[in-house]
Amino acid sequence: MNLTRSPLGRLRLAALAEGVSYLILLFAAMPLKYLLGLPLAVRVVGLIHGLLFIVFGACLLAAWARHRWPVTRPALVLLSSLVPFGAFFMDRSLKREHLALPPS
Repeated sequence: MNLTRSPLGRLRLAALAEGVSYLILLFAAMPLKYLLGLPLAVRVVGLIHGLLFIVFGACLLAAWARHRWPVTRPALVLLSSLVPFGAFFMDRSLKREHLALPPS
């Protein structure tokens, strides 16, 4: 299964990348800034995370439009991205839906 071929697959990839960058920001860059006085860590990781969040948002809009979800579905996906580890839990649901799609 090629994740880059469908809007839902691209959403899954973007959500996982954004989720990993969020964890790195919270659990690596923030401690480096506040415990060791290295603000550059947050600046660099924060920029990467911000760019990935924009990509995630674009992928979410594309999947929403393609699959015609009710507004609650993308809202839950978006909310899961705001909670540490939330993207990984949401991916299980997105994966089930992705696997149920007919082959393209």
